[in-house]
Amino acid sequence: MESLRRCLNRKASSGSSPLEALRRETARLDRPGTFLSRQSARLRREPRVTAPAGAPCLLLVWCAGFVFDFFTASELTALGLSVKVALVATLWTVPPGIAMAWVLARLKFPGHALLNGIVHLPLVLPPVVTGYVLLIAFGRNGFLGHGLEACCGLVFAFRWTGAALAAAIMAFPLVVRAIRLSIEAVDHRLEDAASNLGAGPLTVFLRITLPLAAPGVVAAAILGFAKALGEFGATITFVSSIPGETQTIPSAIYALIQSPEGDAGALRLILLSVAVSFLALLVSEAVARRVGRPR
Repeated sequence: MESLRRCLNRKASSGSSPLEALRRETARLDRPGTFLSRQSARLRREPRVTAPAGAPCLLLVWCAGFVFDFFTASELTALGLSVKVALVATLWTVPPGIAMAWVLARLKFPGHALLNGIVHLPLVLPPVVTGYVLLIAFGRNGFLGHGLEACCGLVFAFRWTGAALAAAIMAFPLVVRAIRLSIEAVDHRLEDAASNLGAGPLTVFLRITLPLAAPGVVAAAILGFAKALGEFGATITFVSSIPGETQTIPSAIYALIQSPEGDAGALRLILLSVAVSFLALLVSEAVARRVGRPR
């Protein structure tokens, strides 16, 4: 190192720049046969240490074995049912939520305030009231449930589909509000420019508004999923808590804390729900960043 410093000082005193001197000295040291070139060739010949190809699979198998050993079969059933209900509720909520958010954000009409109040009504109503209204409307003898069962064979009362419907109704206002804020943040001038260039309203929405509001749509979907995953009041009122059919994680926790020896099972389900919710938040953040990244 000292010799290299002295060489650079000599080159600098001779009139050449230090950068040029450093380049010439590096080229001299890297000539074939020198120590530096021999070490570089040896490092290139040595095999690289890589992880085994099956390491991710082994880790996945170990995690699955730990989950099956730590949780009981009924707890895993409640987890699977909760995830299924939340996914179906999200799929039922996001498409009409996008349409309703666009109507509330872009259109002005006499019943605008009334429609906005109806959409956000489940946020202020007690969940038990919402569940009871769903039971009256979509029960087997309800004015909507009877017709759906007769024409389509679709039953909501005391079925997992009813749990998904209750979760979707409770998550709908949150999804609409998040998407509406994203649409309102889109610059009107971009939509006006597309319209002036001959694009129709549907094309403007699909090519301009929706892509710019995509991060908000993703965040709204994850928010709706998390809300549906933790829904309890409307679900237990509408479809009760039937193990294997309508007993989600919140209703299973409620059933366990009612028994004297259910504290351990309730704690396991609480830890499980926290882990699933935290994973959903991480996925939401990652997807929102990827969708919102400029191309």
